[in-house]
Amino acid sequence: MSKAQVIYIVDDENTLREVVRRYLELDGFVVVEAENGPEALEKLREKPADLILLDIMLPGLDGFTITRSLRNAPEYQGALGGVPIIMLTSRGDEIDRITGFELGVDDYVVKPFSPRELVARVKAVLRRSASGGEPARQPLAFAGLHIDPLRRVVTLRGEPVTLTAKEFDLLWFFARHPQQVLTRDQLLNQVWGYEFYGDESTVTVHIRRLREKIEPDPSDPTYIHTVRGVGYKFDPN
Repeated sequence: MSKAQVIYIVDDENTLREVVRRYLELDGFVVVEAENGPEALEKLREKPADLILLDIMLPGLDGFTITRSLRNAPEYQGALGGVPIIMLTSRGDEIDRITGFELGVDDYVVKPFSPRELVARVKAVLRRSASGGEPARQPLAFAGLHIDPLRRVVTLRGEPVTLTAKEFDLLWFFARHPQQVLTRDQLLNQVWGYEFYGDESTVTVHIRRLREKIEPDPSDPTYIHTVRGVGYKFDPN
């Protein structure tokens, strides 16, 4: 029997946490609750998460600050550095979505939402996190960039690169389609896998973050090239 996956619910609304926890536990997940930012980070140090449901507006530390800590602070690198994050918020402004994606959020759900839909989102993100969106294949290497889909490990000239789950999925999709021009719509459909709440800027933000991590010079890319008016192409020099 496989080990139950651990889902964190970080939200200061008691009723929301209770409802979401009930639905997740019915699907076999282990749920850890936190009602503020400091409590969430303290619990994460003791019990790592497989996925985090994270509100933006929280007492102590807001969701953006927590995401920034998980993605960048040395004490959270490793398993937690790339843990999938679904942001829960009543704020639906585009600037909030873009800020979250720039920090490394994997998905974004606006309140009020259907608990069943949220659980479906959780399962979809976990599936992509575990498989890269397709059955595992052999590692691929391009001009100093090595991608291992089984271990979900990326190295650049022998040095490990910490990617979020979505960044890895995007890179792996590019790597499996070298020299193919891909539109933003194609990337949304193939990597995100559903009609996304955001728009094509979601892809733009993730590619910008990915370039910052793997490109020697993000302004003059070696791996992911922009095809003006069309989309992007993975074509290592």
